[in-house]
Amino acid sequence: MMSLRASVKTTATFARKCFSVNAPACTAVSDPIQGLFVDKIREYGDKKSAAGGKMVDATAATEAELQNELDKVAKAYGGGAGIDMTAFPELSFAEPTIDPINVSSA
Repeated sequence: MMSLRASVKTTATFARKCFSVNAPACTAVSDPIQGLFVDKIREYGDKKSAAGGKMVDATAATEAELQNELDKVAKAYGGGAGIDMTAFPELSFAEPTIDPINVSSA
């Protein structure tokens, strides 16, 4: 009986603390700077979904520069035309030749 009472009291205290901490986050924004920040985050989210996975507000020059940099990185690390840089490389290890040890001739 004592442990049940203690666990109920602990749960009530925990719930009260959680609601007191999270309650201001659920209310409307009272700080104008915070409101502007939230508006910009939402605006960026809308632009990102409209871009369809590409960079937000990117011009053709920006896209070309990005592709140029990606090509330089691919060339530096063994990529090139027709090589998929996203695939895991195939490794092959040859069995080394081992010289036999002839103990009887020693």
